[in-house]
Amino acid sequence: MYSSVTLPFLCLVLIQLLGALGGGGPTGCGFSAIFNFGDSNSDTGAISAALSEVAAPNGETFFGHPSGRFCDGRLIIDFIAEDLKLPYLSAYLDSIETNFRHGANFATGGSSIRPGGYSPFHLGIQISQFMRFKSRVTDIYNRLNVSKKTSAFGYRMPRPHDFSKALYTFDIGQNDLAYGFQHSAVEQVIASIPDILSQFSQAVRQLYEEGARVFWVHNTGPIGCLPYSIIYDNSSLDQNGCVRPQNEVAQDFNKQLKDRILQLRAQLSAAVFTYVDVYSAKYSLISEAKDQGFVDPSSFCCGSYYGYHIDCGKKAIVNGTVYGNPCEDPSKHISWDGIHYSEAANKWVASRILGGSFSYPAVPIRKSCHASKNP
Repeated sequence: MYSSVTLPFLCLVLIQLLGALGGGGPTGCGFSAIFNFGDSNSDTGAISAALSEVAAPNGETFFGHPSGRFCDGRLIIDFIAEDLKLPYLSAYLDSIETNFRHGANFATGGSSIRPGGYSPFHLGIQISQFMRFKSRVTDIYNRLNVSKKTSAFGYRMPRPHDFSKALYTFDIGQNDLAYGFQHSAVEQVIASIPDILSQFSQAVRQLYEEGARVFWVHNTGPIGCLPYSIIYDNSSLDQNGCVRPQNEVAQDFNKQLKDRILQLRAQLSAAVFTYVDVYSAKYSLISEAKDQGFVDPSSFCCGSYYGYHIDCGKKAIVNGTVYGNPCEDPSKHISWDGIHYSEAANKWVASRILGGSFSYPAVPIRKSCHASKNP
C-alpha cells in the first residue's frame, strides 16, 4: 500500500522520466565532448593563435572583444555546444586559457580537405593533431595517481573514455572549391571532387580506428551566394543573385559527399553518421532574407571589396573616404564580412539544422547517436 507521500513522489519521477525520453523516443546521447574539424566557418581561435590575430570588430556582438572567430559573434559550432549543454570549444592550437575538458576544436581558418590550399592546416594535419592529442591525454592519464587524475583532468583535459563517447563534427570543403575556382577552370574543380572526398573518407576512417563512433557532417554551403563570390563573378546569377555555376559545383560536391557518407555508414559497422544539409538551410535564409528581417543578402557588414579591398578589422582612407568601418547593426546582415556569416545568420541556420529538419536521417543532434543505419 503506497502512502500519500510516496504516490506524488512516484508521479514526479514518472513525469521526469517521460520528459527525458521525449514521450517514449530514444534518450539524448549525453555526449561528453565535441571534437570538431573544419575551416573558418568553425574556427574558434586557431588562426589567431598560429598565424595572425582575427582583430576587432570581430567578436563585438556577443563576446565584446575578438574571440578568434571570423564573425561578429557566435558560429554554428558554438550553437552546437550550447544545444548539447557543453562549453564553447577551445582551439587546439591556442595555448592561453584553453580548456579541453569537453573537447577540442581542430578547425583552422583557410583549411581545406586536400593539401595545397589557403592554409597549411588541411584536414590530414587536423587528424594528425587529434591523434597526437588523444595519445598524449591517454599517456598522461595512465601515469597519474588517483588524486592527480582528479585534479588535473577534472578541469582541463578529457578522460580517455570520453573519446569514444564524443560527437565528431565536420564543416569543411568550401575552401577546396573556392581555391579551385580561383586557380583553375570550373571543369577542373568538378573533376577534383572525387579525390577531395577520398581524402575526407580517409580522415573519417582514421578517426574510426581511434575509437570515434558518432559523426555529424555538414555539407558545403552555397558558395555562389557569398557577396565576395558575387562581386568577382557576376556573369551568371540565379533568381536570388547568386553565382549559378559555383552553386552547381557545390551541389555536385554535396551529392557526392552524401554518397560517401552512405558508403562509410555501410563499411564502418559501429559508426553512426548524420549528413546535414547546411546548403539548403543557408540557401533558404538567402531566399527569404527580407521576410526574415535581413537586408539584401549580397551586402555585408564589415570590410570592403568595392573599389578597394579592405579586410574586416582593418581601415584605410582613400581620397578622404574611410573604408573598413563596420555597419551599425550586424544582426540585419546575413554576411558579416563578405565571406563569413553573421551571428544572426548562424543562429538562424543553427535553429533549423540542430532539430534534424535538414538532416539525413532526420534526427536532432542531441539524439544523433541513435541515427538509423538504414534510414
